[in-house]
Amino acid sequence: MHSFYRLILVVTLFFLTTLPAFAQEAAESRGEEVTVISFDQRVDKFIEPVANAFSGVVFYSVDLVGSTPEMPLKLPLILAWLVIAAVFFTFYFGFINIRFFNYAWRLLFEKPKKDEISSEGEISRFKALSTSVSGTVGLGNIAGVAVAISVGGPGAMVWMIFMGVFGMSTKFVECAMGVRYRHRTAEGHFSGGPMYYLKEGFAERGWPKLGWAFGAFFSICCIGGALGGGNMFQVNQAFQQFVNVTGGEASLMADKGWLFGLFVAFLVGAVIIGGIRSIANVASKIVPVMALVYFIGAAGVIIMNIEAVPAAIGTIFRSAFDFSALGGGFLGAIIQGVRRASFSNEAGIGSAPIAHAAVKTDSHVSQGMVAMLEPFIDTVVICSLTALVIVVSGVYVGGEGMEGVELTSRAFGDTFAFFPYILALAVCLFAFSSMIAWSYYGLKSFTYLFGETPQAEISFKVIYCLITIVGGAAQMDNIINFMDAALFAMAVPNIIGLYIMAPMLKRDVKAYLATIKNI
Repeated sequence: MHSFYRLILVVTLFFLTTLPAFAQEAAESRGEEVTVISFDQRVDKFIEPVANAFSGVVFYSVDLVGSTPEMPLKLPLILAWLVIAAVFFTFYFGFINIRFFNYAWRLLFEKPKKDEISSEGEISRFKALSTSVSGTVGLGNIAGVAVAISVGGPGAMVWMIFMGVFGMSTKFVECAMGVRYRHRTAEGHFSGGPMYYLKEGFAERGWPKLGWAFGAFFSICCIGGALGGGNMFQVNQAFQQFVNVTGGEASLMADKGWLFGLFVAFLVGAVIIGGIRSIANVASKIVPVMALVYFIGAAGVIIMNIEAVPAAIGTIFRSAFDFSALGGGFLGAIIQGVRRASFSNEAGIGSAPIAHAAVKTDSHVSQGMVAMLEPFIDTVVICSLTALVIVVSGVYVGGEGMEGVELTSRAFGDTFAFFPYILALAVCLFAFSSMIAWSYYGLKSFTYLFGETPQAEISFKVIYCLITIVGGAAQMDNIINFMDAALFAMAVPNIIGLYIMAPMLKRDVKAYLATIKNI
């Protein structure tokens, strides 16, 4: 029966996407000049007003001091929401991100004890962290950093690191909550994340209906974010990079986005069919390799330009604290740096707790400490490497203002002519790893809403793979914008819940610290 429904879905999509072409051929055969808009363009146009309205609410911005029509300086309120939470949790938990930084690395790599081997869960600490990192490390670390530097200046790098460090505290809180309120399914798997700790945590405080509503809203937004930013955008950008290094408009693949999407959908489907264990196994292999390759490339550029490093570091700090140009300098650097860090490591968004909920551990506090390493890896290390390469190479000077991956590619390419090909490979790997991680986030949100059954899981995985094909072939900017807004809307109910449950977690942290020695 389920195979029948899937067949109907595929046939329907086929006719909807090919019908405009048939109509155009019929019109041309009659000698008529008719411009037929493709199905994906029709859908994208239809959703445009809704996407603009929703995106306008989520990314609503206010003008700051120093803003001018020539140089607008706007602060998105969702960004302020994430920053305030990161600073609050850092102080509320006594700078746990700094005090237990070394201890978190020890937890990540230490050999599991006998009682931990028998702990409930499906994956190791390292695999949980790899899955979470794979969902955040992506084009934001390559293209987004370049935009931050070209718009906010080299000083954006300082504020990027600043927000990466503070974001570690938010990541600790949300991932600890994800493990604390996780539950075991009838099939023996584990489900967790903001939807569960919002529902159950609020119910413990006598607000079951509010908790359910917050959990449902989060899940709906997470599904949208998974299908859009976690899927369509990733495969579309990977396809563009693939075309660029294979001849551009002259490439044989230039008009075959559907074929690229089909190939990626096959790879994604082969991984996600095995659930979190399969996803974690792949992520734990891809993430270290792509991080190492990127690190070696960045280190090579820095070493080749070693004489320029002292001057570049001086430029970075002068730009970061340029009070003489309050609007375009100081505040511009802060906004761009903090924005890139927040949007890159997703601290506060609520995605990472879904992956960490499957870890083998009996302590939600210890796993929260491991999880807080993610913003450090994503932002402090990878984003900072990208920024340093761009500044050291000097390619940002006289740039076009909003250059993204092209600027990063040029920064590497000026030193190593072959590096744009490696960068294209890195983009594809980053995109693929993000897609498999976000498939799991979307799946758990889907089963939260529609029931944790095999039928629900299969349905979502089929939908996810079909969307991958569409993402490779279609230009649906409005739908992607709508889903991006949904992704960041996840932070609203998530952080509200974290504020409410922070006192309880603080007591848990105190109890945990009383049980360990020699930190």
